[in-house]
Amino acid sequence: MVVWYLFQIVSAVSCIHKAGILHRDIKTLNIFLTKANLIKLGDYGLAKKLNSEYSMAETLVGTPYYMSPELCQGVKYNFKSDIWAVGCVIFELLTLKRTFDATNPLNLCVKIVQGIRAMEVDSSQYSLELIQMVHECLDQNPEQRPTADELLDRPLLRKRRREMEKKVTLLNAPTKRPRSSAVTEAPIAVVTSRTSEVYVWGGGKSTPQKLDVIRSGCSARQVCAGNTHFAVVTVEKELYTWVNMQGGTKLHGQLGHGDKASYRQPKHVEKLQGKAIRQVSCGDDFTVCVTDEGQLYAFGSDYYGCIGVDKVAGPEVLEPVQLDFFLSNPVEQVSCGDNHVVVLTRNKEVYAWGCGEYGRLGLDSEEDHCLPQRVDVPKALIIVAVQCGSDGTFLLTQSGKVLACGLNEFNKLGLNQCTSGIINHEAYHEVPSAASFTWAKQLSFYKIRAIAPGKTHTAAIDERGRLLTFGCNKCGQLGVGNYKKRLGINLLGGPLGGKQVIRVSCGDEFTIAATDDNHIFAWGNGGNGRLAMTPTERPHGSDICTSWPRPIFGSLHHVPDLSCRGWHTILIVEKVLNSKTIRSNSSGLSIGTVVQGSSPGGGGGGGGEDEDSRQKFETPDPSGGFRGTMEADQRIDGVLDVLEIVNTPVEASTSCPGWLQKELENAEFIPMPDGLSPISGAFSEPEKDTLPYEGLQGLKVPSGVPVESEPPAGAWRPRLTPAPQHARKEAPLPPPACACSTLQLEVERLQALVLKCLAEQQKLQQENLQIFTQLHKLSTRLEGGQQVGVHSRGTQTAKEEMEEDPKPDLDADSSWCLLGTESCRPSL
Repeated sequence: MVVWYLFQIVSAVSCIHKAGILHRDIKTLNIFLTKANLIKLGDYGLAKKLNSEYSMAETLVGTPYYMSPELCQGVKYNFKSDIWAVGCVIFELLTLKRTFDATNPLNLCVKIVQGIRAMEVDSSQYSLELIQMVHECLDQNPEQRPTADELLDRPLLRKRRREMEKKVTLLNAPTKRPRSSAVTEAPIAVVTSRTSEVYVWGGGKSTPQKLDVIRSGCSARQVCAGNTHFAVVTVEKELYTWVNMQGGTKLHGQLGHGDKASYRQPKHVEKLQGKAIRQVSCGDDFTVCVTDEGQLYAFGSDYYGCIGVDKVAGPEVLEPVQLDFFLSNPVEQVSCGDNHVVVLTRNKEVYAWGCGEYGRLGLDSEEDHCLPQRVDVPKALIIVAVQCGSDGTFLLTQSGKVLACGLNEFNKLGLNQCTSGIINHEAYHEVPSAASFTWAKQLSFYKIRAIAPGKTHTAAIDERGRLLTFGCNKCGQLGVGNYKKRLGINLLGGPLGGKQVIRVSCGDEFTIAATDDNHIFAWGNGGNGRLAMTPTERPHGSDICTSWPRPIFGSLHHVPDLSCRGWHTILIVEKVLNSKTIRSNSSGLSIGTVVQGSSPGGGGGGGGEDEDSRQKFETPDPSGGFRGTMEADQRIDGVLDVLEIVNTPVEASTSCPGWLQKELENAEFIPMPDGLSPISGAFSEPEKDTLPYEGLQGLKVPSGVPVESEPPAGAWRPRLTPAPQHARKEAPLPPPACACSTLQLEVERLQALVLKCLAEQQKLQQENLQIFTQLHKLSTRLEGGQQVGVHSRGTQTAKEEMEEDPKPDLDADSSWCLLGTESCRPSL
């Protein structure tokens, strides 16, 4: 697989270099992998066109981890700089670590120039030939590095090059298949695209505000809300921070931009450039983030020692500083309360520091700590997550149990206990606070998957996706439908009944939750825009609280991440956009139906098709036949003839709604008996039902096999019985034998009837002419021009009617035949 990826990457680089394009930003994030394991090299935003292979560039651009030594030294560079980046990518593919790594950009450049790699490739896992190719790409001298074409000519790739080129061509073939005018092609695959957007509200703004100022091309990966500011980690692993609606004008450096300014729009934390930020957490007036390497950075107010450097950087840290304490013990996750920090390391150890009031650090005391302190946790427990509330902390174990410490006001930590006596006497034992981590026994009946503490209440999600709430219910933030005091754990039903909750977060007296069916719910105190509820949406006029979960945010959205703190909410929403295009032949008459084969498996794909095509065009039907589409063509003489039956899935050849397709598939099929002719049956009716002459002029009789007429545009054709298997294999069917002998008497009778009608019509016209002549004579004798004018106009009108109704020419249609076939016309 490594050789397969290497071949595709080098081939893509060779292609753009031949076109004179220098990519300048080749890295793992710009190499895209399709479902078919095809490599696509993208993101040409920094690319440059060079006139020749000897041309040079000198602009300092690119990602630091993949920069070549000449870029770090600020000298001119050429296509060999892309080869260096390819070497870094392949090295990372072999070791799963970056080729060069350091704690700051300066040290990184020094290591790149000196060639000090983070580690070496394991020669016991990969061949020496492959390792040698990577080392050649990472040669410090650009002239010594091979070109892309030279890499493709190395024995490792050359001996399999033809095979891999055929594989690439085969995998790309479905998107380049030529369209056929005779056969309906398989549908183009459904193209699914997601649009990721970040919205914020609260703090007086009830309408969700979309953030569109993050650098173009970046989507949010994780969001976090603090009491005074927001933070976002992008998919590029960059950190953006800005103040919220209540941030004020005097900050303490919690944005990390090197000053105390109040940035109202997301701004990139430049001091963390080159650091791959994985997660961020916001406190009251400070921020802590974790990199991919597990290193911890903090900035903001150090009043309670939350920066974790023993206050050596001063009371306000305006730029990110690294906590050297975790250099040898990488961090897995971090969570911040209002004034304290708790982290979980990769070794499953828990550390806490900051304000120790109410015992929120879990150190069995209420002392403040300015350096990380290890928390004693029973060795038998495996901690998988830590979550901090405003003045409390939760630990979540691998078995779904919860431990908590800190202030237990309103039972928001779930530490209160209810015991039953012998004579149905219940005793409720309140626990005001806990200075060490204590089991939340009220949650022991559930296997908790996620927990979200708020200021006065807490929400949790169990393994079945059910939502649990406990704590204060003054404003209905527990979502139980009332505002009464609740002592225990509440399992939410109502609007959330039967739904699986995937995200939940609690703020100051309100709760926001997202479900797996892409709905977002909010409940609790709606003041200051906390519930994104406009005045017209308030349930009781001036009452701004709602105790039932109510859907918000309009249409359906998937929520990858969600965070609430204070009066504010920030979340990521994704809209899934589907676009489906169906190909059809030039006639535009492709329809979807279910065709019963004459034998099981009949109508399958041709033997010349490859396996992929056969899978697309053959879809077995439970009834034993195959689903197919029927192509119909209308000849010039108006006769419909079945041309062919192509076995393609019903969904591929029609956009019929699912419910209608089921009705068509389940409809009863009644075949036409072979011995019964619909035409003869029609003429067996009494003579009074015979059509007039005008109706007979447009009558055409279909030949041979009875085929239903073409339905109107947009109508669905009924099911048809396909031709026998041997008939399908033949070329176009010959014209059927003439059946005029059985209809000749009927035709002669109709011709006699037409002649009789014409004779009667001529007789009536003569009588009318005589009457008109007599009227004209009488009119000349009458006095007064008015009556004469009236009769004259009547006469003129009658003559015009006679002219507009000429005598039909029966001789012109003497060769006319009901069946419309060529072979029977001379016999008539």
